[in-house]
Amino acid sequence: MAVVRNTLLKHLRVAAAPPRPIGSSAVVGAGSLTVVIRRWFSEDLKGSFLDKSEVTDRIVTVVKNFQKVDPSKVTPNSHFQNDLGLDSLDSVEVVMALEEEFGFEIPDNEADKINSISLAVDFIASHPQAK
Repeated sequence: MAVVRNTLLKHLRVAAAPPRPIGSSAVVGAGSLTVVIRRWFSEDLKGSFLDKSEVTDRIVTVVKNFQKVDPSKVTPNSHFQNDLGLDSLDSVEVVMALEEEFGFEIPDNEADKINSISLAVDFIASHPQAK
């Protein structure tokens, strides 16, 4: 069995070259495949985050539709308690509505920190699972 293995390996050996730096634009040799794959995955991940302006519009709409909020007071910089007059329970309900809107669960420790539309936008726009 070892003889067959060694014979196959001898004929299947491929010359390996060290990988090229990520900034390299050449697409030749074994190292460039790594560069192309890295670049492809990086672009794929970059495209999976939502645009901040889209997130802002959707969050403002969710907050405006919340029954305890005066829609005329809602702006992208509104604070839930100071500007909109929501208490802590109302803030939790708004965060739950945001979870439903964007299709992912916000961990409790992060949800406690979201007390304004701008903080919600920052968190959701930077989360890869937001839809």
